Amino acid sequence: MSSSVRPVWLKATAALLTLGTTVASAVYVSAHLKNAGAPLQPAVVAARDNGGGASAASALGSGSGVEPTDGAPVASTYAS
Repeated sequence: MSSSVRPVWLKATAALLTLGTTVASAVYVSAHLKNAGAPLQPAVVAARDNGGGASAASALGSGSGVEPTDGAPVASTYAS
């Protein structure tokens, strides 16, 4: 292989690997689509939706010291 062909060969190989990885990722993602009917945290969401604050804490295994709240989420963790 001549020295002028080698960079072209490397670029072509890199481009083909990138394209192949992109196609493989797209095929994997399309085969594993999100199931909208599957809850992310069924025990916690069900307990909170039913108004059971203590049972949600129990479902998390955190004991009685932690209870869910309807307060606003923390928007920033910046402290000066």
